[in-house]
Amino acid sequence: MSPLYAAIDLGSNSFHMLIVREVGGAIQTVAKVKRKVRLASGLNQANELDHPAMTRGWQCLSLFAEQLRDIDADNLIIVATATLRQATNRQQFITKAEQILGHPLQVISGDEEASIIYRGVACTSSGQGKRLVIDIGGASTELIVGEQNQAMLLNSLDMGCVTWLKRYFDGPESLNSATFDQAIAAAKATLRPYVSHYRRLGWQSCIGASGTIQAIQEVMLAQNMAESITLKKLYQLRAQIITCGDFSRLTIQGLSAERQPVFPSGLSILIGLFEELRINEMSLAGGALREGLVYGLLSQQPSSSIRNKTAESFINRHHIDLTQAEQVNHYSRQLALQIVPELNHHERQMLRYASLFHEVGLNIEFKRAPQHAAYIIDHSDLPGFSNEQKHLISAMLLNQRGDWQLEPLKQQRAVPFERSVVLTRLLRIAIILSMRRNHQDYESVSLLQNKEQLNDWTLNMPPGWSTCYPLRNAELYLEQANPADPYSQLQITELIA
Repeated sequence: MSPLYAAIDLGSNSFHMLIVREVGGAIQTVAKVKRKVRLASGLNQANELDHPAMTRGWQCLSLFAEQLRDIDADNLIIVATATLRQATNRQQFITKAEQILGHPLQVISGDEEASIIYRGVACTSSGQGKRLVIDIGGASTELIVGEQNQAMLLNSLDMGCVTWLKRYFDGPESLNSATFDQAIAAAKATLRPYVSHYRRLGWQSCIGASGTIQAIQEVMLAQNMAESITLKKLYQLRAQIITCGDFSRLTIQGLSAERQPVFPSGLSILIGLFEELRINEMSLAGGALREGLVYGLLSQQPSSSIRNKTAESFINRHHIDLTQAEQVNHYSRQLALQIVPELNHHERQMLRYASLFHEVGLNIEFKRAPQHAAYIIDHSDLPGFSNEQKHLISAMLLNQRGDWQLEPLKQQRAVPFERSVVLTRLLRIAIILSMRRNHQDYESVSLLQNKEQLNDWTLNMPPGWSTCYPLRNAELYLEQANPADPYSQLQITELIA
């Protein structure tokens, strides 16, 4: 059995423990434990941490200590962030915490925290070009611009969802426009000295990596919004909170009771960041500080994407025929390059992984292999893949052959429904083209679209195709007769020599 590794993060809002092991070159999560401690709420104006907050922290660490007994000291790292950086009496807390845990505790600087957060994001999230990473904690907010595994600009700002709660939302009837305006203005003022540096460097994508941003996305998904976070959606959530007027009446669809107290303050900070940095949209990271700590222990290189390692391990674990999967991937990629408008990087990645995973259900049986594949994807721990991405791949694999089942494609939130149908049609055609499992002979096919109706496709096959490949030709004609919806059409034509 491979050894266990653990990372503990004593945050200003929550304490987290992540335990993993390495299996087949990929990281397998063994346990995740999170407790709301709200350590930052115990800081007074003199930055002294009060005894009730310290007691909550010690009680939480007593729970964590049991799980650490079987982990080698060299495989364990424990760090504390903003609140213990600020607390003038932090040594009192640290001394007893180390007694409870039986292991030393590191209070890391803001820059160290930002650097580790970026490593966690780089290991668990794919993307091209420079990316802006934002992590809103309980007492600090980290902003990093980096490319691939290299952080290029990083800062840790003294604002967080717990400190903003105490400062702006800690009174009766505090959920109003004036309070939000104050909190947003304060966030923008805190950020303003750094804005020019970030705008000058620039970025191609923005990624959020904190409980605040995860909670915002959970609320959006519960309200049937797409998963990407935009300023318009943040304004909609602010309006819902203001309508409630007070925390005692704060009920928003998708908002957990645990996150409720710090949700308005975290939202106000994110709105300020969006406005001041002119962010268009944000996606959620697959990991952050804890993952960065773990990958540091494992000496993983961020440039080797954890998502790719997860895929490799998944393929091996489920005995997927990799050669056949790559053949389907070849055809789906070849067809995708001919789609107008072209697929973006995220869509191409999802098509790739659906192609590589499409035969996972065969490990159970053939007849219901698509249903088995969808279930396995939905219920597997796949580090590097968000739940929304898993739901998309699951829905695509469910629809890889036979009659279309559109409801799962409508319910997923990773891409717009129309794009999910495009991705699935490409996968279905690629699977048919790969039926012979002849891995030496790739036929060149072309895909044309109707300029007025992009859902109408014509698939042009090489001369003599129907004679050389009668079975695949027949399957393509069956696919032609089975449109995804009344407005889509697929025509099969054979070119003349």
